[in-house]
Amino acid sequence: MSLWRIKSLEQLEREAYSGTRLERSLGSFNLVLLGIGAIIGAGLFSITGIATSENAGPAVIISFLLASVGCTFAALCFSELASMIPISGGAYTYTYATLGEFIAWIIGWSLILEYAAGATMVAISWGAYVVSLLQDWHIHLPYYLVASPWQHTELPDGSKVYGMINLPPLIIMALLTFLLIRGIRKSAKLNAILVGIKVVVVLIFIAIGINYIDTNNYHPFIPPNTGVFGEYGWSGIFRGAGIVFIAYIGFDAVSTAAQEVKRPQKDLPIGILGSLVVCTILYILFAVVMVGLVNYKELDVAAPVAIAINKTPFLWLNDLVKLAIIAGLTSVILVLLLGQSRIFYTMSKDGLIPSVFSKVHSRFHTPWVSNLILLAFVGPFAAFAPLSLVGHLTSIGTLLAFIIVCTGVIVLRKTRPELHRPFKVPFVPLIPILGIITCLCLMLSLEWETWARLLVWLVVGLAIYFLYGREHSHLHRLEEKHQRIEH
Repeated sequence: MSLWRIKSLEQLEREAYSGTRLERSLGSFNLVLLGIGAIIGAGLFSITGIATSENAGPAVIISFLLASVGCTFAALCFSELASMIPISGGAYTYTYATLGEFIAWIIGWSLILEYAAGATMVAISWGAYVVSLLQDWHIHLPYYLVASPWQHTELPDGSKVYGMINLPPLIIMALLTFLLIRGIRKSAKLNAILVGIKVVVVLIFIAIGINYIDTNNYHPFIPPNTGVFGEYGWSGIFRGAGIVFIAYIGFDAVSTAAQEVKRPQKDLPIGILGSLVVCTILYILFAVVMVGLVNYKELDVAAPVAIAINKTPFLWLNDLVKLAIIAGLTSVILVLLLGQSRIFYTMSKDGLIPSVFSKVHSRFHTPWVSNLILLAFVGPFAAFAPLSLVGHLTSIGTLLAFIIVCTGVIVLRKTRPELHRPFKVPFVPLIPILGIITCLCLMLSLEWETWARLLVWLVVGLAIYFLYGREHSHLHRLEEKHQRIEH
């Protein structure tokens, strides 16, 4: 049985619409908001501080530009495939239709790492802002309940301690999981409210902060390299770009909800590209203001924006801004948990993971078991993992997914040129090749420990595929049936 068997578009559609269906209730505006909900938050409110202080310095602005270029190439490729293959599962589904089952499994397994680590990372940052806000209100939670054993927290007296369990991220993940189970329509409404609050706060931060920039914080704009690859200099800029790439993963989360979109061929490209354009502009402006307010060496914390706000005289805005940031991070977690559960759903429909993952609630029309299993998987990471670990894992998983999607566009143009493409990537194969090169360079800029963790993750995934997925694949069983008929 071939590892490279490809599922036809016709077969994908037939299987997707068999059995209990997901509810189609999302339009293009909902998708743009979903994209913005996932994009603004992860890099902007958490990982940006680490990339600035440890890797790029003020030149993290260039890191954002580099990351956005790679994202643009990948977003165009996502848009073409999403308009052609409007099935839940995003990059996993596209790969199954272009490069075959084995590569599809690898990308699906990588997407699990991308979304699970991403949701965990943002939940940890969410918890840091909640603790910071409560401290402002003179409410001090027990330190051993708000910090990982491997991530320190700072007490009001300035001392740094390590905790036993980081409880706030676990709580927010549980609450959002149960909201997702209640239905996509309710989740989309909450996301719209949270995104509105978040964008307003970003604009307020830019408008106020730009008046208090200390230009001395921009010097040196590119700190000299320490002699270690990735620690400042141009290598630090590239490594910073690889890390802040997490900031742009929202547009691919849009594609995972394809089977819940009213007009997927038209609305998906609008949602993918529209959310990326809006967020790229806001990201660059935000980065300029943040590194202008705070010296880059002071930003190695989970809540860097809170430090930046304290550099302005408008301290009365501090609590309001923190509340809005918490709301914004909530929308990021919501969209990432949504995307991951839909990937589980689609892989289960293909038979590669147990059928329980594609069980749809009879009343709410959501993959509720998948949501609960995901919570059980990511919850412990949110409670115990340090922020930098999950941030780097999210970036490398995302970059790998983007490379395979760009490759899929080239392959499908050659193998199925007759297919209708409501949206077409211009200058093929140039644009997909540029996307592959950019993402590969960003992957290579990440440290070897991140590659080692990715390799371990893939080895575990391959073991599951060969022990379970390959034999239970619907395509495998269909091939066996045809062979029995022939004999």
